[in-house]
Amino acid sequence: MEIKIKIPSVGESVQEAVLVQWYKKDGDRVQKDEPIFVIETDKVTLEIVAEEGGILKVVVPEGETVAIGAVVGTIDTEAAPVEAPEPTPPEPPAEPVEPVTETAPLESVPVAAEAPRSLQILPPSVRRLVAEKNVDVSQVTGTGPGNRITKGDVLLYLEMTQTAAPATPGVTSEIRETVVSQTEAPPAPVVQEIEAVSRKPMSPMRQRIAARLLEAKQNTAMLTTFNEIDMSRTMAIRSQFKGAFQEKYGVNLGFMSFFIKASVEALKAFPEINAYIDEKEIVYHHHHHIGIAIGTGRGLVVPVIRNAESLGFAELEQALVDYVDRVKTNRLELGDLEGRTFTITNGGVFGSLLSTPILNMPQSGILGMHKIEKRPVVVDDEIMIRPMMYVALSYDHRIVDGREAVTFLVRIKECIENPERIMMEV
Repeated sequence: MEIKIKIPSVGESVQEAVLVQWYKKDGDRVQKDEPIFVIETDKVTLEIVAEEGGILKVVVPEGETVAIGAVVGTIDTEAAPVEAPEPTPPEPPAEPVEPVTETAPLESVPVAAEAPRSLQILPPSVRRLVAEKNVDVSQVTGTGPGNRITKGDVLLYLEMTQTAAPATPGVTSEIRETVVSQTEAPPAPVVQEIEAVSRKPMSPMRQRIAARLLEAKQNTAMLTTFNEIDMSRTMAIRSQFKGAFQEKYGVNLGFMSFFIKASVEALKAFPEINAYIDEKEIVYHHHHHIGIAIGTGRGLVVPVIRNAESLGFAELEQALVDYVDRVKTNRLELGDLEGRTFTITNGGVFGSLLSTPILNMPQSGILGMHKIEKRPVVVDDEIMIRPMMYVALSYDHRIVDGREAVTFLVRIKECIENPERIMMEV
């Protein structure tokens, strides 16, 4: 029986996908539930597995854009596995042959004919000079690597042709000696002109990212406010309990769960940052679906941790681990990316000290975390070295005033510098 392999539906708004890569070749045997190819839409990258085992026939090659539901291959479930050929028995040893003492005449080795000069690939500078001076390149002796014609060869040919008029024997001899000495001299290194640009098509995901970012810049009154956070207390609590946390819950205790908890508390105090504008109305969310930006080789994806207000530290960390694993294995689904009300992005993992994150439409706020860096700060009128982090809040000024944005960031600062407040929810 032959089973058709179709591009699955990944959401109502997605009409086509790019077949990025086949994991198996045409004619390979595949197993049931084995990943066989990966597709990319403008929102997600997804691995497709085999519905049944059998022999794969590839219909659509890699790199093609195909419609949802299109057939890209088939699996023949009744094809017999390819059996290895039986080894042939060794032949009996041949009778010994007396060595031949006569030496056969050596055959002449054919030498490939030199390609016509006119077919040589000339550098752009040489092509321009040849065209300007109307030079027959077949008459030019090349001294470059592989006897290629250089610009100097063309100039020398032009000089020789201009001085080839009748002259005295002495002059002709001098010219011949000059030409021989120049051709016997080691050729100067040739610098070939290389094209300075290359082009490749944008992937659907990159096109989507570009369109969304441009939309946010054009359709919102985006503004960014900054603050800095002393990470000493949070780092101390994390160091104190991370071993017991790992042993009890099976996941590592990171900083992101602290910032998610702090963001939820701040969003409760300032609900406009958890809302959005719909024409002439403000839509308030009474839940906190926090999007976490994760960078991939193909672009940025923002999976959503739903109802973060009802989750504990272990549940938040487990959700983060699950999403990172699904992103790496191309198992992220479209539903994992929809419905977020606020976003957190951490440029610090890449070494960013400070940035201005761009809003994810139609959200009204996005929090940017950055790398932790030891800096001198004044604490109780004394200069001390503390691990500090800059944080940034980009917000839609149409719905969020500067006072609320600044106070929102101060609230996060208070929660991270005194993490006991998060745990006690005060």
